[in-house]
Amino acid sequence: MTGTEKTPAATPEFRLAYVPGATPAKWVRIWNERQPDVRLTLVPVDAAEVADVLRRGDADAGLVRLPVDRTYFSAISLYTETTVVVVPKDHVVAAVEEVTLADLADEIVQHPLDDVLEWESLPGQAAFERPARTADAVELVAAGVGLLVVPQSLARLHHRRDLTYRTVTDAPESSVALVWPEERTTDQVDDFIGIVRGRTVNSSRGRTQAPAEKDKGKRGAAASPRKPARPKQGTAQPARRQGGRPQGGKAGKPTPKRGKPRKRS
Repeated sequence: MTGTEKTPAATPEFRLAYVPGATPAKWVRIWNERQPDVRLTLVPVDAAEVADVLRRGDADAGLVRLPVDRTYFSAISLYTETTVVVVPKDHVVAAVEEVTLADLADEIVQHPLDDVLEWESLPGQAAFERPARTADAVELVAAGVGLLVVPQSLARLHHRRDLTYRTVTDAPESSVALVWPEERTTDQVDDFIGIVRGRTVNSSRGRTQAPAEKDKGKRGAAASPRKPARPKQGTAQPARRQGGRPQGGKAGKPTPKRGKPRKRS
C-alpha cells in the first residue's frame, strides 16, 4: 500500500444484545430497511450476564428482562409475557387449560439457577438439587422429574414433542424491555427506539428521514403560497347583496346621500 492510498472506512455497526426468549427479528427487519448502511449485529447473552455486557460496551442496547438498575440504564418496556408450567404430555395438568400455583403445591417444581421470575415464595416442592440452566430443567421434566414454571417464550424456545405447557394464572410475570446505558444514548440508539415504538420513517420524533421526503419537504418550505391578487384601483366592485337584492336600488349606481334638511324661517 502506497502512502497516497486511503484505508477503507469501517462499516458503521449497531450491536443489539438479547436474552433467551426475546424475539428481535421484526425490529431487525425494519432496521435493515431503514438503515442499509449500518450493520445490525445480534449478540445473544444469558439473562444474568446482559447487564455486564451493556456496562462494558460490548453491545449498544439490549432486549432484556426487567428489573434493571435504573440509576445506570434507561429502559422502555415492550411487553409482558404469560407465565406457564411445562409438563409431560401425559401429566394430569395437561388435561386443563390453566392452573394456579395452589394446583402445583404437591408437585416437585424445578428452580434453575438462571430463573428469570421474581418469586416471593417458590411454588411446589423443592427438587433435591437446582439445575444450572433452564435447558437442564426442561430435560429433567422430560425425564419425569418434576415440573417447570417459566415465561411462555422460554417454554417455546425449549419445546420438545413430549412436553406441553399450560398457563399459570397467579404466577409472577416477566416483562421484556429495550435497555441501554443512559450516558451512551447515541443516534443509533435513538433510531432503534423509534423502531420499537412504531414510529414511521418520517415521524417528527424520529431522527432519520427518507432522503426523498427530505427533499420534498425542503421544496415545499421554499415555495411560499401565492396571495390572491388585489383588484386594481378604479375597478368597479360588485354590489353587496342583502336579502337577494342589490343595496341602494339599481345595480351599479350608488345611492345618493341625503343631507340634513334646512330650517325654514
